[in-house]
Amino acid sequence: MTAQILDGKAISQEIVREVRAKVDARVASGKRAPALAVILVGSDPASQVYVGNKKRQCENAGITSLAYDLPAETSEEEVLKLVAELNQNDDVDGILVQLPLPKHIDADKVIELIDPIKDVDGFHPYNIGRLTLKMPLLRPCTPRGVMTLLEKTGIDLVGKDAVVIGASNIVGRPQALELLLARATVTVCHSKTKDLAAKVAGADVVVAGVGIPNFVKGEWIKPGAVVIDVGINRLESGKLCGDVEFDAAKERASWITPVPGGVGLMTVATLMQNTYDACVNRKG
Repeated sequence: MTAQILDGKAISQEIVREVRAKVDARVASGKRAPALAVILVGSDPASQVYVGNKKRQCENAGITSLAYDLPAETSEEEVLKLVAELNQNDDVDGILVQLPLPKHIDADKVIELIDPIKDVDGFHPYNIGRLTLKMPLLRPCTPRGVMTLLEKTGIDLVGKDAVVIGASNIVGRPQALELLLARATVTVCHSKTKDLAAKVAGADVVVAGVGIPNFVKGEWIKPGAVVIDVGINRLESGKLCGDVEFDAAKERASWITPVPGGVGLMTVATLMQNTYDACVNRKG
């Protein structure tokens, strides 16, 4: 068996086209396009790449992109003040603060200050709480992107045994909630999990998000399982790879995401969806 590829590139382009059609219809009706404010503090190279990708997709989706590029020495107070101003700006529908922030800035404090209805990253406790209660509003981009990838491919999750590797607030925990909403049976594994290999071997669906190159061994994968690799790691050679041993895993899985070309592209496309949704939620 050789796995079929879950093509994040093709499906993310489809999502952006769908958003663009809705934005164009909105503008044609006399309403303004959705607007996304992106705050970048410092010059972290990876963050700059991510922000650049988001700006390009905003252009593709017809969404107005507002850039707030701040020096690394910007104080926490100044960042909080900017977020508060954007909360009050009626022409801004979504606020995204690029993580990680410099160490002197409390990311939790910044995220909690964002108006939940403008929280297009879906990280605010209010939005996570709604997801927990099966009443999602704005959903975290990566987990929602994973679910869209599975839905668009026609993969049925009802009753499936799913294992999520990693319990971060950004990916692991909300991903588990998303899978529960899809009526899968979910196990969340973390650094203290015993016999991880056995848990993965029993899973119909594996979502890996630990940030360690090739951490999940191909031989662990149950034959016919669906493998979602959220990790993006750069090796010393400069090559990008995921958290899963791709070449070995693809010989056992039924479906697998590549790195690059998988979940990362879906995350940015989902941000466009969330920004449009935030605009509609605010303005109708």
